[in-house]
Amino acid sequence: MSYEIKQHDKFKFIEEGEGEPLVLLHGLFGALSNFGDLIEHFKQSYKVVVPLLPLLDLDIFHTTVSGLQNYVHKFIELRKYNNIHLLGNSLGGHVACVQVLKHPEKIKTLILTGSSGLFESAMGDSYPKRGDYEYIKKKTALTFYDPEMASKELVDEVFEITTNRLKVIKILALAKSAIRTNLSDDLKKIKQPTLLIWGNNDTITPPFVGKEFHQLIPNSELYFIDKCGHAPMMEVPAEFNVLLSAFLQKHVSVTF
Repeated sequence: MSYEIKQHDKFKFIEEGEGEPLVLLHGLFGALSNFGDLIEHFKQSYKVVVPLLPLLDLDIFHTTVSGLQNYVHKFIELRKYNNIHLLGNSLGGHVACVQVLKHPEKIKTLILTGSSGLFESAMGDSYPKRGDYEYIKKKTALTFYDPEMASKELVDEVFEITTNRLKVIKILALAKSAIRTNLSDDLKKIKQPTLLIWGNNDTITPPFVGKEFHQLIPNSELYFIDKCGHAPMMEVPAEFNVLLSAFLQKHVSVTF
């Protein structure tokens, strides 16, 4: 599945379908391929928007969760989106939470899956020496319940990032910013209906993290999917789409 990448000022994004905007934010090693099944399913009823987050293109001082949130906010303002259903995976979920907390007025619902913001175990206590392909392969496989999901194409994408010294520095800066930007004291302020979809076998943001998000966000509902890791929308797209469809249908505007 390939989509036209559009550009508006400095922002690059995908926009497919019509209806209320369903804005998707990818994670640290995320790419458009993460959302392929989701885009295909929901573009029939929603305007599905995927901004390409400048994870490795911001200057080092703005390579932070707040820097990415500010980028997303400017993108939303420029495109004049309203009644947004904002979905984030991993670091994208973290950015989505900060956006809702700072600018709740245009966000109608929030959807988090494997979100950072409370606890995450990314590279563990070590980072690979550049050029260690096998290490990257094993770490990429840990994202999923089924290690076969870590295709050569996906591993190659991650490996390419880790062979560039400046990119590695920026990845580490974002990872450290995610740890520093802990949201445990702020999540209770989120008023939007919130859907939490978690993999029961997520080792990066384990199930207890989903439970804590559910405890802290007042108007939230939590679902676990068995035999599923850190990226449910990739690993079990059919189950993910059923849960998301049911949630969105409860909150989408009635049109005549």
